[in-house]
Amino acid sequence: MKLSSKKNEFGTAALYCRLSRDDNMDTESNSIQNQKKILQKAAKEKGYTDTLFFVDDGITGTTMNRPGFQKMIQAIENGYISAVFVKDLSRLGRNYIEVGRLTEEFFPAHDVRLVAVSDGVDSDEGENEFTPFKNIMKNISHSGKGRNDFSLFGRF
Repeated sequence: MKLSSKKNEFGTAALYCRLSRDDNMDTESNSIQNQKKILQKAAKEKGYTDTLFFVDDGITGTTMNRPGFQKMIQAIENGYISAVFVKDLSRLGRNYIEVGRLTEEFFPAHDVRLVAVSDGVDSDEGENEFTPFKNIMKNISHSGKGRNDFSLFGRF
């Protein structure tokens, strides 16, 4: 892992994978191995050849105190990471306030690019006003307080 020179070189991309036992996502499409393949391919397509995996397997996204996640945050704070790739925003966490803090404050303050492959998010391609909304909806759906048909909004 080399120190990131974010402005002129791609630097090191963190490829973060998380799978919670609570997610009921033990299928091949969401497995850690599949996430790794998706992220490695996306990073390569974006020009990143120096990549580093951070993995939390079997740990809920409702807590930000996950070993792999904390190691990634430390690497960012130490200047080793120039981009973070995740399969989707919910892999970062299920607490939309904390994920919002990361995406809106922490990553920009550390000049870190965020790519959420399945959500079509790439912070280098400009702001996407729907990104926070997508994350909130995923978390409502996951929490069991809403249904995927969005009946929660029927009264509006």
